[in-house]
Amino acid sequence: MYPIAFSPEVEAAITAQQPVVALESTIIAHGMPYPQNLETAFRVEQIIRDAGAVPATCAIVGGKLCAGLTGQQMEHIAKSGHQMMKVSRRDVPYLVAKQLDGATTVASTMIIAHLAGIEVFATGGIGGVHRGAETNMDISADLQELAHTPVAVVSAGVKSILDIALTLEYLETYGVPVVGFGTREFPAFFSRESGFNVDFQLDTPTEIAALLHAKWQIDRRGGAVIANPVPAEFSQNAAEIEVVIQHALTEAEKQGVKGKAITPFLLSRIEQLTGGKSLLTNIELVCNNARLAAEIAIALTSIKHQYA
Repeated sequence: MYPIAFSPEVEAAITAQQPVVALESTIIAHGMPYPQNLETAFRVEQIIRDAGAVPATCAIVGGKLCAGLTGQQMEHIAKSGHQMMKVSRRDVPYLVAKQLDGATTVASTMIIAHLAGIEVFATGGIGGVHRGAETNMDISADLQELAHTPVAVVSAGVKSILDIALTLEYLETYGVPVVGFGTREFPAFFSRESGFNVDFQLDTPTEIAALLHAKWQIDRRGGAVIANPVPAEFSQNAAEIEVVIQHALTEAEKQGVKGKAITPFLLSRIEQLTGGKSLLTNIELVCNNARLAAEIAIALTSIKHQYA
């Protein structure tokens, strides 16, 4: 098992079997502009601490898989922005071998979290099946990671720039449960509505923790998606945001933007086209997910102690 570089705070929490929540770093480097990205990163970590858990922001620094970052490391990632490599599963061994820095996506954060013994991870939205995937085969590695790696990912669903129907079908095929927190409808990142249902609705963090414990007692393979809608006061109108997304997608196609570059490009254009409203939504949904993830991690730790 490849060694993890822990921050002192995270190492102490894991040694003491305290609840820990993993966080990704691509959202810092590629998901938001500076300085909002750094401010949000620190705010999210504090929300988790205030809830009673310990945050473990993950990244690759100098080729080391890090669970927990210093303030200086966070600032480096935030200021580097799009110059910082966006790291998914396939990229991890390259950065390790070359001793480089990289910002982790959902997939690579799940890898680090699992190696570190962390079972709950909070992010903004997971990757999924991109629109037009039936011809371009653009499917996020996040989905395969969810199929194989036992980490629960708390998100506001998938970004509405994706094909939500095909994403949910893909998750169902690989046996990944999609749990709605207090909702039957799968959220679409910027908005609370998508027109698609989750597999199960659970209304408390304890219920979600019980499902995760049961799942991993039966079979350690695979994770779960915990779909947590953005707070109503920050939700965008689904029809209006769809118009904006279509406009941004058309621009991306004309400019030949593909692969890893597509999501950062679309998020940036959507922010511009909404006059900054989408960025506010993005920030608030991440904070909301961090709070729920901390509560689930605390409940899951309590259940595991009962069965110890």
